[in-house]
Amino acid sequence: MLRTVTLLGATGSIGRSTRAVVAENPERLRIGAVVAGRDVEALARVAVETGASFAALADAEAGPALAEALAGTGIASAAGLSAVLEAVARDSDIVVSAISGAAGLQATFAALTPGRVVALANKESLVCAGAAVMARAAAVGARILPLDSEHNALHQVLGAEPISAIRSMTLTASGGPFRTWSAERIAAARPEEALAHPNYAMGAKISIDSASMMNKGLELIEACFLFGLRPDQLEVLVHPQQLVHGLVTFRDGSVSAGMALPDMRVAAAHCLGIDGRLDAPPARFLDLAISAPLTFERPDLVRFPALGHAMAALAAGGAMPAVLNAANEVAVAAYLEGRIAFPGIAALVEAVCATSEAARPAPADVAEALAIDHEARNRARALLSRPPFAVT
Repeated sequence: MLRTVTLLGATGSIGRSTRAVVAENPERLRIGAVVAGRDVEALARVAVETGASFAALADAEAGPALAEALAGTGIASAAGLSAVLEAVARDSDIVVSAISGAAGLQATFAALTPGRVVALANKESLVCAGAAVMARAAAVGARILPLDSEHNALHQVLGAEPISAIRSMTLTASGGPFRTWSAERIAAARPEEALAHPNYAMGAKISIDSASMMNKGLELIEACFLFGLRPDQLEVLVHPQQLVHGLVTFRDGSVSAGMALPDMRVAAAHCLGIDGRLDAPPARFLDLAISAPLTFERPDLVRFPALGHAMAALAAGGAMPAVLNAANEVAVAAYLEGRIAFPGIAALVEAVCATSEAARPAPADVAEALAIDHEARNRARALLSRPPFAVT
C-alpha cells in the first residue's frame, strides 16, 4: 500500500530524517505536501527533490519568492498560516508534525482527522494543550505516534501492554554539551558552545533546550499525556552514550529498554511504517560488543535548574506547562540574541511561572492554549528588560 505523507517542518533535522526514510521505501511512501518556516530556497529544493505537489511557508511575506522559486515545476505553493493549514487539509495518510515550538500547535490539531496517523515530533503541542490534543485524537479516531526518539522507544517497548501494567517510565538524556561542566563555566557559556550537541545535529532552539536540559523537561510533560501516566511515574536518567532511549519498569519488577543508535531515522522509519517495519537508511545497527560501556546518572538540578522547573510545572498541571513553554521560547531567543546569559534562561522561566495563576485550568482547545501562550510571552518580554535577566 502506497501511503501519502504530509511533512511539516520539511527542512529541519526531523524533515531530513523523514525524507531519507521515504526515499528508501518508494514502493510504500510518497510525499504529497511540504511545509517549512521561512527558508524559500531550502523548501523549494525539498519540494522538487521529493516530488511534492504542494509547498507552503509559514512566513506570509515569502509567498511571491516561493512561487518564483517553483516556477515551471508544476508544484503549487502558498504562504502564511492559511497555507500551512491548507497543506494539512490535503489528502494524506500520515502527517509528520515537526514544526518547532508552539508554532506547530494549530497545524498539529488540524491534522487530527479520522483515520489519519500523526507522527508527532512537535512536543510543544502536548506541552501546551496535551489534554485537548489527546481528547481530539480519541474523538475523531486519529492515531498519534511519537517521533521523538525517547517516546518512540517507550512506545515500542510498551507494545500491547496496558498502562495499568506500568510502574514507571524513564526517559534518557545525553546531558548535552555541558554535562561535565562546572556551574561557573556553564554560566559563561557562549551560544556556539550551547549549540554543540554531542550526538545530534539539530535546530538552534532544541539544541539550546538540550544544553539547559529543558528539552528533557518538555519531554516528561509530553510523555505524561502520550501514555496517560501520573507525573510521579516519570523520571530522567542521564545516559551520555544515548543507546538506551527509554526504559519501562513494569509492576512485576521487570524492566524493558528501547535501544538503538542515536539516529532519528530509526524513529521516523517506525512511525512511517505504522504497523509494518521499514528500512531506515543506511542499514546501521547497534552492536553492543563494540559499544562503549553504558553509564547512567541522576540529573543535576543545581547545574540544570530548567529541568527542575519543568518538573514543577508538570506537577502543578493546569495551564502551567503552557506557561513554562512560552517563557522558555522567549528566553532561548533572548539568549541566542545575546540579551541574557545562559543562566538567565532558567531564571526567566522561573520568574514567569512564579507570576502565573497557579490554579488556572489546562486549555480546553487550541484558542485557549494560544491565549495562555500569548500572555506568558508578554510577561517574559516585560521581565527581559529588568535585572537580573539583561546582560550588563
